[in-house]
Amino acid sequence: MASHQIRHVAVHLLTPLLMCLGMGLAYLGAFHQPEPNHLAVAVVGDSPQVKVLAQTMKDKGGNALDVITVPTRDDAVSQLRDRDLAGAYVPDPQKPELLVAKAGSDTTAMAVEAVFGQVAAKQNAPMTVTDVTSPASGDPTAQGIFFLLVALSIGSYGSVAAIGAAGAGLPMWTRGLLGLITSLLVSLIGLALSGPVFHVVDHDAGAVWAMSWLYSAGIMAIGIGLHTFLKRWTTLAMMVLFVMLNFTSSGGVYSPWLQNDFFGTLHDFWNGAGFVEGARSLMYFDGAGFGGRITSLILWFAAGVTLMAIAGLAEKRQRAAELGPRHAAAVETHEEAEEEMEETVGV
Repeated sequence: MASHQIRHVAVHLLTPLLMCLGMGLAYLGAFHQPEPNHLAVAVVGDSPQVKVLAQTMKDKGGNALDVITVPTRDDAVSQLRDRDLAGAYVPDPQKPELLVAKAGSDTTAMAVEAVFGQVAAKQNAPMTVTDVTSPASGDPTAQGIFFLLVALSIGSYGSVAAIGAAGAGLPMWTRGLLGLITSLLVSLIGLALSGPVFHVVDHDAGAVWAMSWLYSAGIMAIGIGLHTFLKRWTTLAMMVLFVMLNFTSSGGVYSPWLQNDFFGTLHDFWNGAGFVEGARSLMYFDGAGFGGRITSLILWFAAGVTLMAIAGLAEKRQRAAELGPRHAAAVETHEEAEEEMEETVGV
């Protein structure tokens, strides 16, 4: 009897241990050593001296820096607002200027400042840093959108466990409807916290709320669909998809310009990056790149709906093929539900 209980405990401990391993690999792998990786910067001007400076930086920087020249300061500002550049340096013997877009990524702006600070130091001239964006009043570092992402994600994948366990006997369409309603509630909570409570979103609140609902609904749909096949392992799968790989590739802490190629590639299409960068583009960059980001959120939601449809068909076939006593199946389902409700949700 004791050995059976020990094995039972050991099986249940496997999930948190795998979470520990996965979180360590993801977070440390993404954040432990931020350094420039093809950091896109520019030197303003078309003189021979400017071209020599740009080429020298490119040669010394290697893969860390992608250095170009742009003819005028206005061109540099335009490319910063189009999110094509991380920074632009305007040489001047007396007052050199560095242009950055902190609303796109405060940590990237700091990295650019460190790079060109060395250039200005060699000229013995104080460098002026100019931010071409205006972060919200309650979000001076423009990282509040990332923490909104965290809240939306936890509310979404945590609700999947509740719907999957407590609603296991409901038809798939009913669980899907519950997921849609729950995602609406999650998005409204996010809207209240990010708007009137903390002023992270001080304009375009309606559009950011709609993105929040779409993002949450996509997670809910995928989770409800996965539960049919993974049962009590759904929470672990959701954490891998929407915490370990999601938060680390979202660009909320470090942009791809400061991460390795793996997380940089995920940033191109993962749903967390779609929400964070889509909201930033909408709020601070006049919608530059917004279309691609909203498309990624729609595709994630569509994938979830498709998965739910497949899961619904699988459940119908399973019910038709059941041969065991209905009471035994009900008892087993009840025990599995209790085990799932005991799982810990964490980030």
